[in-house]
Amino acid sequence: MLNEFSRTELLLGAPAMQKLQEATVAVFGIGGVGSYTVEALARSGVGGLALFDDDKVCLTNINRQLIATRKTVGKPKVEAMRDRILDINPSANVTLYPTFYTAENADTFDLSQFSYVVDAIDTVSSKLILIEKAKAAGVPIISCMGAGNKLDPTKFEVADIFSTSVCPLARVMRNELRKRGIQSLKVVYSKEPPLTPIDDDANSCKHNCICPPGTKRKCTIRRQVPGSTAFVPSVAGLILAGEVVKDLIQ
Repeated sequence: MLNEFSRTELLLGAPAMQKLQEATVAVFGIGGVGSYTVEALARSGVGGLALFDDDKVCLTNINRQLIATRKTVGKPKVEAMRDRILDINPSANVTLYPTFYTAENADTFDLSQFSYVVDAIDTVSSKLILIEKAKAAGVPIISCMGAGNKLDPTKFEVADIFSTSVCPLARVMRNELRKRGIQSLKVVYSKEPPLTPIDDDANSCKHNCICPPGTKRKCTIRRQVPGSTAFVPSVAGLILAGEVVKDLIQ
């Protein structure tokens, strides 16, 4: 019978669609990358989605985040994402975790309940603990490397992190993962050298913060606020989703 996923079923087949419907994917970070990952998974028929992010939609998110519009500014990102998912698939099981994943709270979440974990976090320490916990739980994980300060979406590749090059974040992650005895990790990364953002007092979030009230981690505490576009993080997010779907239906 025709349904919202019929065109996907023409390519993947009914058994694969059943696997996707029964899967639960946890996405950590619902920003420029993660929001596109989540929506692509929802539009692919993934039946369960767990959303981890403690941030609220900011006006400066509108240039790149799928959930960011004038109407959603100030709304928790996980709630805005949930609303989009349920407009796509009202039968989806969406669980919200309005939290920032850290070493301090990692043990409160049971990753073994998920079919797959997507790391779209932009903080090294949180990425590392999430990868460690997912590996320990035996849950497949894919991690996104740096998508900020880049302009060429054609430079993204999928690889094991120990085969990556150019990306500064991937270099740091490789070194830290070796220290932790982690020998492999599927990642999406870009071979485009990052640009240096054009920053001045007029356009810097560090000096002109407009974060919604109640924002816990403002850009004012960041060492550098990266530049970004609509077409780079979105491509990374869609590649992540494609890899997750491919792995889930194998």
